[in-house]
Amino acid sequence: MSEITQPRILLIGTGDTKADELKFMQDCIAKAGGKTIMMDISVLGDPPYRPEHDKHAVAAAAQTTIADIAASGDENSAMSLMATGAVNLARDLAAREAIDGVIAIGGTMGTDLALDVAQALPLGLPKLIVSTVAFSHLIPPDRVAADLMMILWAGGLYGLNGTCTAVLSQACGAIVGAAKSATRPRNARPVVAITSLGKSCLRYMVELKPQLEKRGYEVVVFHTTGMGGRAMESIAAQRGFVAVLDLSLQEVANQLTGSVVNSGADRLENAGKAGIPQIVAPGAIDMVDFPAWLSVPTDLAQRPFHAHNRLLASATSRPVDRRRIAMAVADKLSRAKAPVAFVLPAGGVQQWDRAGEALHDPEGLSAFVDAMRSAIQPPVELHEIKDHINSPAFNETVLRIFDRWVEAGIVPAGQTTVAA
Repeated sequence: MSEITQPRILLIGTGDTKADELKFMQDCIAKAGGKTIMMDISVLGDPPYRPEHDKHAVAAAAQTTIADIAASGDENSAMSLMATGAVNLARDLAAREAIDGVIAIGGTMGTDLALDVAQALPLGLPKLIVSTVAFSHLIPPDRVAADLMMILWAGGLYGLNGTCTAVLSQACGAIVGAAKSATRPRNARPVVAITSLGKSCLRYMVELKPQLEKRGYEVVVFHTTGMGGRAMESIAAQRGFVAVLDLSLQEVANQLTGSVVNSGADRLENAGKAGIPQIVAPGAIDMVDFPAWLSVPTDLAQRPFHAHNRLLASATSRPVDRRRIAMAVADKLSRAKAPVAFVLPAGGVQQWDRAGEALHDPEGLSAFVDAMRSAIQPPVELHEIKDHINSPAFNETVLRIFDRWVEAGIVPAGQTTVAA
């Protein structure tokens, strides 16, 4: 792929209220070697410049008019309609390869719209949001695109100042640089996703990854500490994998027990909706994660506890919660539109649940295994093994299912030779 010398950057913002900021960003993008394509998402006013895609074009892309949007009821409904138009316009520009990157600025309103735009664009097209609520818990994980960049818009509430221009100039340089150097996914080999944690907790990826690569697949491993699972779900929703080995599910448990360390309510659902075959296992599903810098949640205060580091800690969920989690997992898998196999390691689901380890909880493990046995129903396959998830037997079971599916044509065969 030839190097992009002057990347075309789609710049999104409300030109009626943020004209000075947007013009400053246009200048920064030009100085960095890019070309700006402006999209105005104003509703009531007009910018003091002529954008390439004005508010009337955005409204038309939502199959309505700016007058109807302004009269739609309130600012929330108006910006939701503008978001629909902005998504459709941006998606069309990307499909026609008319843009090389996207940057948007906003407070909560502009960020809300920009998150939709970012999710609609393909993986590998650089996307950056400058937001007054970047990194905030106001943004749920299921709104975050897999490769989204964000920067906090410090001092960005009203007008230009030295603090906010420092941020805006960095952001513009970042998006131009990303657009110049980005390599889009080539997918020379079929792509398989694996979810896991660090090797100290779940070790199967050490064996499974090279084994799948020998079979001719590109393997992408996702770290399931909240946003890793979100990235996997985002790519799965775009049918970016030929198979998903979703073997680490504590993000599901986290979401169901109210932990902030989760990937959204649709975790464990998008591959099934997209018709992607799945091999699933309950890796680390007994843990409830929480920020280590906060007090232990009251309902977990008497449970087995382990601090991973100064950011992340875990306690084991109660047996009653594990039964509820098992039912939820089974329900999600029952709705899949492609084959699903569930591997149930009755000997344990993560390294720290072994005898003598911090999270050893045989009562809870037994409750979960019993609940899972009864919850999984055909056509979902249930493969119970007596061994631990970190055992060779677990890896052998997963590979045996995978190879059978390849032979049956459920999973496309790997590409063992790749053209130069």
